[in-house]
Amino acid sequence: MKKDADNKNPINELQKKRWSPRSFADTEIPKGKIYSMFEAASWAASSRNEQPWRFIYGLKGEGENYKKIIDTLVSWNQKWAKTAPMLVVGVAKLNSDYHNKPNEYAHYDLGQAVAAMSLQAISDGIYVHQMGGFEKDKVRNSFKMSDNYEPMVAIAVGYLGQPEDLPDDMRELEEKPRTRYELNRLIFNGDFKP
Repeated sequence: MKKDADNKNPINELQKKRWSPRSFADTEIPKGKIYSMFEAASWAASSRNEQPWRFIYGLKGEGENYKKIIDTLVSWNQKWAKTAPMLVVGVAKLNSDYHNKPNEYAHYDLGQAVAAMSLQAISDGIYVHQMGGFEKDKVRNSFKMSDNYEPMVAIAVGYLGQPEDLPDDMRELEEKPRTRYELNRLIFNGDFKP
């Protein structure tokens, strides 16, 4: 299923093809492609080059991490995310090594790393669906995480599946066209008047 962006201005092909499916194929992701995704994330820009992102990942049928991560998801996300062959939790390191105080850019920098990872994934035909619907405290407990780290996003990763494999309410969302606000709602060259 193709859901290329219906963009008004030219954009790169990776951004045009990137979207967040809920149906994933039962296909293993080669380890080399997994490491390429994380390598791309590692090269994202960050304030003072702190690189305050950490990733916990689990592969279906391999070790305990996959089950631990799926158990942290809200039930709506569990229903569809269980089809993904890989689950990831993106974590922000909250304190700056440089200043030895809170890093106010940690969350932003983690977002940039996940964006870089997402574009690398789509370049290999792999799709990423980021989720806010998970329980941070469960992640902290399951992975014995210190207070200096904050789980910020859960991510399902895999090859595109079939919308027919989803429950009806999810299938409608899967088949719905991608949309975005018009640019004049988002950008300002003058006073900020949202």
